[in-house]
Parts: sequence; C-alpha cells; structure tokens
Amino acid sequence: MSRPFILGLTGSIGMGKSAVALMLRELGVPVFDADAAVHSLQGPGGALIPAIEAAFPGTTGPEGVRRAELGAQVFGHPEALKRLEAIVHPAVGAMREAFMIEHGGEPLVVFDIPLLFEKGHGQGLDAVAVVSAPAEMQRARVLARPGMTPEKFAQILALQVPDAEKRARADHVIDTGVSLDETRAEVNQLVRSIREKNPRN
Repeated sequence: MSRPFILGLTGSIGMGKSAVALMLRELGVPVFDADAAVHSLQGPGGALIPAIEAAFPGTTGPEGVRRAELGAQVFGHPEALKRLEAIVHPAVGAMREAFMIEHGGEPLVVFDIPLLFEKGHGQGLDAVAVVSAPAEMQRARVLARPGMTPEKFAQILALQVPDAEKRARADHVIDTGVSLDETRAEVNQLVRSIREKNPRN
C-alpha cells in the first residue's frame, strides 16, 4: 500500500527549525511535532501524568509534570531515564501512528524531531532535512533567548551532534542563514520536488 513520503526535520538549537516547520505548514504539509506531543502528554491533565506519578512520586501536580522535580530524579540516572522513556515513547509512537492514519492520503508528511540523530530516531524516514545556519548566527539567536547564558548554550551544544555532522548525514540542508524569503523559496522547492515524485490522488 502506498503511503506518504516521510521527511524527518531536525537541526541544532537556534538554527531556525521552528520557522521552517511553520513554512511547511503554510504549504499545507502535515507536520508531526514530537516535542509538542510530549508536552501534551505531560501537561495539565495529560494522559501520562498518572503513570509518571506512579513511577516517580512527587513529580507531577495540577500543572502536569514538574520538570525540575522529574529532572532531579532522572538526570544522571540512566535506569530512571529508561523507565521514563518506556512510559513516554510508546505514547508518542501511538500519537504518530494516529497522525499517519489521519494524513495517509498526503504525498508528504514531516516528522519534526529535535534529537533525531542524538537519539537515533531516524528509522522509518524516507529522507532527513537538516536546518542549518552559520555558527555565529546560531549563537546570537540562542543568547537572545530569555534566561539563556553562554554557559547554558555550551552545555546544550555539548549534548547535540555537531552541525557539520548533521549536514553531512542529511539528505537535504535548509539554509536559514539567508533571508526568510530565500529560506522559504528553498522549502517551497523541496516540497514541490517531493510532491512531484510522490503524487497522490
């Protein structure tokens, strides 16, 4: 049975992935946002709150998961992290399957996966697009965020696969170091080429 072409979208912090995801949505491309799925599952009234509370007592409340408390129990504890992932990953997978059923008639769908290379989430994808910009532009964007410090930025970068390696492993590189119009033209061209190769009724 034919199915949509599945494009993975990723990129390091501050590279403009959210802007590119929005451009894709504006072109009518369904985008599955893995982070948004996790937030909805762990937010107020989220489906995973009871299971997370049972596994990690005291880490949830009316506002959903208390990130500081859960982080304290999980960060630096590989076994605890595995327990949490065993709760979260199947639920996100089920949401992704429902998304694919809903959009099964589309020529193209996008999975927005921030840690695609870091966590090995590339299985099942037909191609990967990496959003990239020059390092000095990335740094300026990230340090402009509220509460961000050079130290925090360095810690985040240390946990991410280097941009050069992501670009080397990508099937497509989307440049956000240029004007928005130029990036939009790149995104348009990529979507058009995939849709032409994978037309649907």
